[in-house]
Amino acid sequence: MDFGAGFSLIDIRPLTPEITMICTGLILLLLDLVVKKKEAIAVLGIIGTIVAIFATYRLYAFNETRSIFLEMFALDGYANFFKIIFYINVILTICISFRYMKIEKASIGEYYALLMFATTGMMIMASAADLIVLYLGLELMALSTYILAGLMRKQRKSNEAALKYFFLGAFSSAFLLYGISLTFGLTGTTNIQDIAGLVSSLSIADNAIMHLAVVFLIVAFGFKIALVPFHMWAPDVYEGAPTSITAFMSVGPKAAGFAVLGRVLFEAFGDMQIMWSSILVPLSILTMAVGSIIALAQTNIKRMLAYSSVAHAGYILLGIIAGTTDGLISSVNYLMIYMFMNMGAFAIVIMLRSEGFQGEELEDYKGLAKTNPAAAALMLVFMFSLTGIPPTAGFIGKFYVIMEAINAGDMYLAITAVVFSVISAFFYLRVVMYMYMNDPKETVILTKSPSMTFALALTTVMVLVLGVFPSVLLNLVRSSIIS
Repeated sequence: MDFGAGFSLIDIRPLTPEITMICTGLILLLLDLVVKKKEAIAVLGIIGTIVAIFATYRLYAFNETRSIFLEMFALDGYANFFKIIFYINVILTICISFRYMKIEKASIGEYYALLMFATTGMMIMASAADLIVLYLGLELMALSTYILAGLMRKQRKSNEAALKYFFLGAFSSAFLLYGISLTFGLTGTTNIQDIAGLVSSLSIADNAIMHLAVVFLIVAFGFKIALVPFHMWAPDVYEGAPTSITAFMSVGPKAAGFAVLGRVLFEAFGDMQIMWSSILVPLSILTMAVGSIIALAQTNIKRMLAYSSVAHAGYILLGIIAGTTDGLISSVNYLMIYMFMNMGAFAIVIMLRSEGFQGEELEDYKGLAKTNPAAAALMLVFMFSLTGIPPTAGFIGKFYVIMEAINAGDMYLAITAVVFSVISAFFYLRVVMYMYMNDPKETVILTKSPSMTFALALTTVMVLVLGVFPSVLLNLVRSSIIS
C-alpha cells in the first residue's frame, strides 16, 4: 500500500521497535486504571521492552540497513547499538523502581508509561537522519523526563528540579532550532547526508554562518549531555528528582545526546572536523575540571554522582574530539560501560531508601560494611569502576578514550584526563572510606526485592566481565558502527 509522499506500508516495519514502546506506554496508562497489583504494570513494561529488543534483533538479522521516510529515519548498526543501551537502561530502571515507587507513593502508571515514551524519544534520536526528526525525538524524550523529574508533586525539591530542567531544556531546544534554521538557510535541506554533500560541494565549510550553526547545535547537545558551562541544571535536577529517575536520566538522555552529537558532527559536518573539534576541546577540559573539582565538596551522594556524570561526559567527549571512527567507537564503548557502573551505584542508593530514611547523605554510608557487607562490597566495585581502577570496566572505558586522544596527537588532553581521573578518586574512594573505616550511626535496613537483586547482579557482572574481557564489547561496538 502506497501512502504517497515517497513511502509505503513496508516503511512501517523498521519502526516496529518504536511502535512497540509507544503502544506499551499507552497500555500501561490504561492498565493503571483497572489493575490493583501495580507490580504487574512494571512487569508488563519489561515485557514490552523485551518485545522491542526482539523486533530490533529481527531487523538486524534480516540486515535491514537503509533509510526510510524520504531518508529521514536511518536503520543502521549505529542506531541499533544505542537502542540496546536505551533498552537495558529502561529495564534496569524498572527493576530498581519496584519497591522504591511504593515507598515514595508515586503514580505508578504515569511513571512507567513516561519511561516508555522517554525511551522512544531516545530511539528516534539515535535513528534520526534528518534534523527535524532529531528535534521531534529530542522533544518527546525531554517532555517525558521533565514530568518524571517532578513526579513527586508534594515534594518541593522535585518541583524545583522539574522547573529548572524545563526552563533550561527550553533554552537548549531554542539553540537547536536556531542551528537547524541556519543550516537550512545555507543548504536548503535538513537531511544529514544531503547537508554533508552540500557543505563539501558548495565550499561553505569556512562560512561564518555555517560555523555559527554548528556552534548552536553543539550548545544544544551540550545541555543534554551536561557539558560545562551548560551543566547548571544537573546537580539540582539529580538531587530533586526521584532517585530511580536520576539513575535513568544520568544514562539515557546522555547516551541519546552523544548519539546525535556523533551522527551530526561525523556525518553532516565531517568536512568541518577541525572547526568543531577546536570548540569541543575546551568544553571537554572544562567539563572534566568542573565535574571533578566541585564533586570534592559534595556531601549529598546524588549531587556527587551528578558532578561525576558531568566529568564522565568530558571523558566520553575525548573520542569524538579525535574525529576518527576508532575515536567514536571508544566513546560509544565508554557509554555502555558507564551505564552499568552508574546504574549499579544508584541501585545501592535506592536500597538504602526506606520509610523515614533517605540514604542520600554520605553520613548515611558510615559503617555500611559492618551492617550490610554485601551492599558495601557492591558499592565498592562501582566506586572503583567510576574511578577507573583495574580490573573494572571503568578503567577500560577511560583507557580507550585516552588512547584515542593520544593517537590523534592531543597529548595534553590525555594528560588532563589522567589528572582529573586521579582527582576524582578522592570523592569516589571517600564513599568507600565511610563504609569501611567508620562505625555505623544506625542499623540501616535495606530495601530489597528480586528485581533489585537482578539489577545489581547484572551491573556487577558486566562491570567485572567487561573489565577482564574488554574485546567482547569493543568488537560488538566496532561491528555496529562500521556496518
